[in-house]
Amino acid sequence: HLLPKFHGLAGEDPHKHLKEFHVVCSTMRPHDIHEDYVKMKAFPFSLDGVAKEWLCLQPDTINTWIDIKRRFLEKFFPASRTSSILKKIYGIRQQPRETL
Repeated sequence: HLLPKFHGLAGEDPHKHLKEFHVVCSTMRPHDIHEDYVKMKAFPFSLDGVAKEWLCLQPDTINTWIDIKRRFLEKFFPASRTSSILKKIYGIRQQPRETL
């Protein structure tokens, strides 16, 4: 119940979800258990809706935290979204009489 929830909706930030997920997982790691193992086991419980459906469709060959994290970001924060954000940043212009 402490895990943050990610639904896969347009307004959600997958990077923020991963950060919050990391914080929770780092506080609940049992002794002698690798943190990545805890994350792999807990991650499905942090997803709901479209995001949970997406995870269920992933192949069984995903067996590391790095793999699932990479695929999660590819799905919910695709390169096209990054390009769109960069275009907005590059398009910022100082208006006449606008102070820096």
